[in-house]
Amino acid sequence: MDDSGKPQDPKEPQGPEEPRPNRPAEPRRDPEAGPRGPGGKTPKPVRRKGTGGGILMGRPFGVPVYVAPSWFLVAALITWVFGGQLEQVLPELGAARYLVSLFFAVAFYASVLVHELAHTVAALRFKLPVRRIQLQFFGGVSEIEKETETPGREFVLAFVGPLLSLVLAGVFYGGMMLVEPRTVPGVLMAGLMISNLIVAVFNLLPGLPLDGGRMLRAVVWKITGRPMSGTVAAAWVGRALAVTVLIGLPLLTHSGALGTPPADITGTDSLTDALLAAVLAAIIWTGAGNSLRMARLRERLPDLGARALTRRAAPTSPDTSLAEALRRANDAGARALVVVDPEGGPTGIVREAAIVGVPEHRRPWVTVGTLAQDLKEGMRVPADLSGEELLEHLRTTPASEYLVVEETGEIYGVLSAADVERAFVTAMARHS
Repeated sequence: MDDSGKPQDPKEPQGPEEPRPNRPAEPRRDPEAGPRGPGGKTPKPVRRKGTGGGILMGRPFGVPVYVAPSWFLVAALITWVFGGQLEQVLPELGAARYLVSLFFAVAFYASVLVHELAHTVAALRFKLPVRRIQLQFFGGVSEIEKETETPGREFVLAFVGPLLSLVLAGVFYGGMMLVEPRTVPGVLMAGLMISNLIVAVFNLLPGLPLDGGRMLRAVVWKITGRPMSGTVAAAWVGRALAVTVLIGLPLLTHSGALGTPPADITGTDSLTDALLAAVLAAIIWTGAGNSLRMARLRERLPDLGARALTRRAAPTSPDTSLAEALRRANDAGARALVVVDPEGGPTGIVREAAIVGVPEHRRPWVTVGTLAQDLKEGMRVPADLSGEELLEHLRTTPASEYLVVEETGEIYGVLSAADVERAFVTAMARHS
């Protein structure tokens, strides 16, 4: 951009050495907006305490636990199905069987919460931030914000969930031995023992996105030394598992292997099993594909480095006119303006949108100090920051420009959120 504020040839390279301070981002957007994701949508800043996702139930270990609206649908379904089974075992309960069934549904999801808390505690033990836990349609999920650094930790982080479910199954089995069979406590203990055993066994299946898939990923990672190799192997096993569930679950039901005699299976039962198998298969297949896509994207994220994307900046005093500051920046081959104090310490950044908003004829009479944005907490970015750490820093502190500094505190330049966005979109397009 010259002193008139008109953008130069867009085909010109955009490296830090180019003599164009604060070229307007294209397309123009709110100067206060943060970095945008694919499709040009501006993501909201990460909220560490976790908001949204359903009804907040509490914050064990400082991690918010949410119940998604879909949970109520599943709870109603479990109440109806389990209530029908109770009618056969304890017909004397009458309509009260649905209250017992509702208690079972809540207790079952409490067990799922314990499963997820095991993952959460392990993640916190490994210094991995956990955004939230969400109980939803099919179980729960712990949203861990970073990947583990070693295959051993990956294995432990994945295994503790099924291990706790197995422990709970053992506890409920012991409780079942202490109460009378064919009573409400006996039926509840038996149901919770079986359900936790199913959760443990299902999650140990060796395919992403299940815990067993993460364990398989850790093993292959350990053998090959490459986390991506483990992800690819576990993702494809997950897809094979999805096909197996789609075909195998209805066949197991019709063979009587699940406890129901083939002669007692109705058309409604067959349709229900087929729908359940289709939903489970779709969840596993989609989760495996998403895990693979995210892993491939993470391989490209290190290319997003603050140092490589930073624009060279020209330091200027706050009482310098905008026209003079732009002239000096062009002469120095800089593309950004940083306001400094008399000792040379940075105090603010002149935003590109602010420069464009000043007509050319007024620039000799406007000082850069009146256009500068004060440096706030988080607007200083270490020059060596890259990849997920860089994106996380920008998400937590939304701004249009950031001051990039060396470890010594020396000014390296100005990082534009628009430049990071373009680099991110390019990486996504290359991956696609």
